[in-house]
Amino acid sequence: MTLLLNKNDVMKVLDMKDCIDVVEKAFAELANGTAVLPLRTGITPPNGVSLYMPAYLKESGALSCKVVTVYKNNPSKYNLPTTIGKVLLQNPETGEVICIMDGGYLTAVRTGAASGVATKFLARENEKQVAGIFGAGVQAKMQLWAICCVRDISKAIVYDISDEAVEKFISEMGAKLKIEIIKANGVDEVLEADIICTASSSATPLFDGKKVKEGTHINGIGSHSPGARELDTETIRRSLFIGDSLEACFNEAGDIMIPLKEKAIKDSHFYAELGEIITGKKAARTNDKTITLFKSNGLAIQDAATAKLVYEKAVASGIGTNVDL
Repeated sequence: MTLLLNKNDVMKVLDMKDCIDVVEKAFAELANGTAVLPLRTGITPPNGVSLYMPAYLKESGALSCKVVTVYKNNPSKYNLPTTIGKVLLQNPETGEVICIMDGGYLTAVRTGAASGVATKFLARENEKQVAGIFGAGVQAKMQLWAICCVRDISKAIVYDISDEAVEKFISEMGAKLKIEIIKANGVDEVLEADIICTASSSATPLFDGKKVKEGTHINGIGSHSPGARELDTETIRRSLFIGDSLEACFNEAGDIMIPLKEKAIKDSHFYAELGEIITGKKAARTNDKTITLFKSNGLAIQDAATAKLVYEKAVASGIGTNVDL
């Protein structure tokens, strides 16, 4: 039997704290050599792109493949979302597909969870910190949720070009997290924060890296192509750079690829993969003045770990529909 889980099913069982725990273990497995992470494969039919993201976590026993499609004409022509994702979870002992689940909410939470893990290991541990969020969409909400799971956040400052999006963000996340959330009147106001997340759709830098204060931790989330970046060269140059994957950063992340092309930094500026920090193979921050930066590209190991978590919780709760395929 194969368990089918729709978006509402996934939302019922997937909690950020639990997701942070399994994503942390997934990154540790990657660093320890017990994760199998093939390159993401893309196919380009006439009207869009289809991406296939397989992964296997040996210790966790999670084997999955996420299929993500991006079709820009979907909303206008077919009343469908631009981006659609599904995750196939397999039994690693038999190869059987034991669950097919919606991947939209799962992807949003696991992306936030990666930043939660990075913040846990890289941000200062001061009491009552302030979070700064660039963007007010779904991923921005996940970023703040994850940060609040690992640090004592007293206030959040949010900036977005859409006032309506900011107001919705403040209303929803203020009620959810029970913290003060204010609208930033300008970009520089966000830089007052101790922990900054960039979760926008901007293809150009969001702020002047010279203005980032010492001790800040930054999670770079939004940009994910060689020609786009949310963070300027100065921000990268001043930061201790940690990525989810060296290979992904050097092939997909304009945030570091562009400064490398400018010869403003060398390859060695990439300090560590997140898993190396988690497992203690490399030290995190050494003092409170260091600016730490986590660049997230999104890895299939995060999907595998989260999908297994969702499946186990759904089975335990009796959620979903079993189908004999």
